[in-house]
Amino acid sequence: MSQPTKDARVVARIPPAVKETLQRAADLSGATLNQFLVQSAVNAANHLLETERKIVLSEWDAQTVFDLLEHPPTPNQQILVAVAKHRAFIRENY
Repeated sequence: MSQPTKDARVVARIPPAVKETLQRAADLSGATLNQFLVQSAVNAANHLLETERKIVLSEWDAQTVFDLLEHPPTPNQQILVAVAKHRAFIRENY
């Protein structure tokens, strides 16, 4: 099986002190500086993306959402008007 090509490059300018810190951390982890930077960036990106995918609710808020899903309120006049406008918009444009 052949290795996939690595053709994307990222360049960053950093102060020498920052590079030294990163290099020391890479050395301690047993990785090259490049491997350390890539893995650290991927870990940070995955953490951020996972955090953004989650909606955290209190127990009370979650119960309120479930109750509304199971027993939705009767639509008021504003909602009925909005639905009618939306349906007209869809009919005219699609």
